[in-house]
Amino acid sequence: MTEDERAADFYAFFERHHAELSRLAYLLTGEADAADDLAADAMVALWHRWDRARRADSAAAYARGIVANLARSRIRSTVRERRRVLLFWSHRPERTDGPDIAAVMDVRAALDTLPFRKRACVVLRHAFDLSEKDTAAALGISVGTVKSQTSKGTAELQRLLGARAADELVGRGSR
Repeated sequence: MTEDERAADFYAFFERHHAELSRLAYLLTGEADAADDLAADAMVALWHRWDRARRADSAAAYARGIVANLARSRIRSTVRERRRVLLFWSHRPERTDGPDIAAVMDVRAALDTLPFRKRACVVLRHAFDLSEKDTAAALGISVGTVKSQTSKGTAELQRLLGARAADELVGRGSR
């Protein structure tokens, strides 16, 4: 394959999958701006490994795995940054406000409560409609782990969203 053919092949892949990878990054991180950056970074990494990715069973699954790893790193980095900020401001007295029930009804907020692996399994299985096998390949875990993490994550989301929906109804009734 010539360099021009290789570039054309990658460009076609980019056109088909960039939006999907950006959407995956958004669903994993909850940050729209970061999602585009992560998808772009994944594409750069994929370009550097394009010959290997093309030979994989699925270049798209290979790319999803890169996005998942980049998202995991970003989340970890964000958590560390937030801890540093909390430490910096910890000398101030704590103040807590009541929860905004309407805001926490959002599925995004419920997804954010899930640990990364559960969130990734639920997102890939339900939002991207991937098979258990494709999800396992994207995340580098076993099919059994995908099954258990998806089941547990879905149950947690149902419990969270169901309880919050009930609280919202009670809150409206008492206003």
